[in-house]
Amino acid sequence: MKNSVLDSYAVLTFLFQESGHEAVVALLEKAAAADQAVLIVAPNWAEVRYQVERKVGLSRWEEARTKLLGLPIEIVAADQDLAELAGEFKAGKRMSLADCFCAALAKQKKADLYTGDPEFKAVENNIKIIWL
Repeated sequence: MKNSVLDSYAVLTFLFQESGHEAVVALLEKAAAADQAVLIVAPNWAEVRYQVERKVGLSRWEEARTKLLGLPIEIVAADQDLAELAGEFKAGKRMSLADCFCAALAKQKKADLYTGDPEFKAVENNIKIIWL
């Protein structure tokens, strides 16, 4: 199975069963069957937390967190190499810094990036986007 990266948009789509969540479910099932983790970079994990907490409250975040941590998802810390690659994207693209970290992780791992966030159109020539 090819490496895959989820951005916060994809995780939120999954949690709230919004349009496109089926693709995330299928990816997570495939990852579980292959005993391989799907990646999310730490700044995107932070986005998921604050978006869920703002939308439905702290107790629902704690439920969502437990659910997510039980899935084949690996939270990747931002080290110097990843930060420099994210900075390179940020210098040349109109994207949020968290999205630049996500794009950097996908590029670093030669991974497909799952999202529905139109900001990622800026990096379609650099990484493979799976649009939700």
